[in-house]
Amino acid sequence: MSGKLARSVFALLAAVATGLSAAAQWSPTQEAVAQQDAVFAGSVEPCADGFAATYPCGNVDLLSFMSKAELGVAEGSLNDVWGWTDSQTGKEYALVGLSSGTGFVDISDPEAPWLVGTLPTQTLQSSWRDIKVYRDHALVVSEASGHGIQVFDLTQLRNVTVKPVTFSPTAVYTGVGSSHNIFVNEESGFAYAVGSRGGDLANCGPGLHIVDVRTPEQPTFAGCFAHAGTGRAGSGYSHDVQCVIYDGPDTDHTGREICFGSNETAISIADVTDKQAPFAISLATYPISQNTYVHQGWLTEDHRYFLQNDELDERNGLVSLTTTRIWDVADLDAPFLLTTYEGPSGAIDHNLYVLGSWVYMANYQSGLRVVDLTDILNPREIAFFDTFPSSDAAGFSGAWSTYPYFASGSVLISSIGEGLFVVRPPLNKTNVDDEDPNGPAASLNIFPNPFADVALAALRLSEPDEIRATVYDILGRRVIEVGPIRLPQGVTRGIPIDAAGLPAGRYVLRVSGSSTILTRLITVVK
Repeated sequence: MSGKLARSVFALLAAVATGLSAAAQWSPTQEAVAQQDAVFAGSVEPCADGFAATYPCGNVDLLSFMSKAELGVAEGSLNDVWGWTDSQTGKEYALVGLSSGTGFVDISDPEAPWLVGTLPTQTLQSSWRDIKVYRDHALVVSEASGHGIQVFDLTQLRNVTVKPVTFSPTAVYTGVGSSHNIFVNEESGFAYAVGSRGGDLANCGPGLHIVDVRTPEQPTFAGCFAHAGTGRAGSGYSHDVQCVIYDGPDTDHTGREICFGSNETAISIADVTDKQAPFAISLATYPISQNTYVHQGWLTEDHRYFLQNDELDERNGLVSLTTTRIWDVADLDAPFLLTTYEGPSGAIDHNLYVLGSWVYMANYQSGLRVVDLTDILNPREIAFFDTFPSSDAAGFSGAWSTYPYFASGSVLISSIGEGLFVVRPPLNKTNVDDEDPNGPAASLNIFPNPFADVALAALRLSEPDEIRATVYDILGRRVIEVGPIRLPQGVTRGIPIDAAGLPAGRYVLRVSGSSTILTRLITVVK
């Protein structure tokens, strides 16, 4: 095993072990109620009797909280949040969108986060900022006029001793002015700025402004796409987008780069493989979509379903409860609305992300909601954490976004007027109301995914078993095998998957034993 690989494995194992150790030490006795503007440093607030400190909760513990003032925006607000894990050190960082710029918070000790530094806004302050990560670089956009895309080398965070530091961008892409959002397809190395206004040198308009970031410090223009007839002005405006190298059930599109755009009035599905000649595949609407706001959405990991939120259906009184629409996209040419999930209140749903069989929703005034998609026709809420206890109404306050992809199990919530919450749904619980009478469910999650060299398969078994972890390529050839390994019941263990010698592409990880069969798609990038 190489030194770099050994460090990566050690960092990942340490992250999981830290999370499991903390979970094992959580006391059922609730700590004294703390003030909202304090950091909960060194003292986990377990979710007990429906509260973690002063926050309503179910099955989610509060690890720490940083107020707006501690993030440097006492008079401002928070917006987006994303995460970065340092592949060399295993440290986890929250990348926090602020009205004045971007904050970098070290959460490697999730009970004692600290602000490493900030990247000021490129031009003006703004309530809208969005951040994604590609190859240890953050890409930041804002609706501030003339902002462009800031590129920031995150490895600068490693050696900060005097804090907080005011950083400068590593590079700035000026081919676009303001943008509402950005997405980076880590498999292809292309970024997609959307909702752009002004300063667009390529005249892409408000649809997809495509940027080649395979060399992050030298971003270059790659192409445009706008789905005609979508958006309130019919201009193809995209409010948010997710782009993937498609590996779902529609084999006509396997291996193509497909974008799923949330375009105010419709869902846009487009093929952007050829950046100079992208084309629309289909669009999806529903009866009220012309009068509400198709805001954002995310695919399930098998690319079979697309979960979508609407920012105005609750606000305009067109639905009485938080409504998430679940689309069947097994045929990309003919998507259809399969079902809807209704939450417990009338709060507005804002941003959602899928990890395994769970979807993590940031639903403004009702906070973080975690929903189990195992039965896609009957999703059920299994956990929640309310960052805005005073109301669950259809207002634009509370949880803006969430990030659930850390190997440690820590989950981030950015709450607009409150601050940054670091929480964790306990790894050994499967239901908010009671324990599973049949024991803990088996689970398999991959962190990170996609990955370049090594990932960790976090495996929990429903009964003791001797298992093997096998990786197959798309032709069904066995390329990696780990085991046999004897594992106990109900304990999450990390199995390193060394893909350093594999070419980039999609693979299948299969964990099998005498009573166990679990599979996951994994993606290797180079």
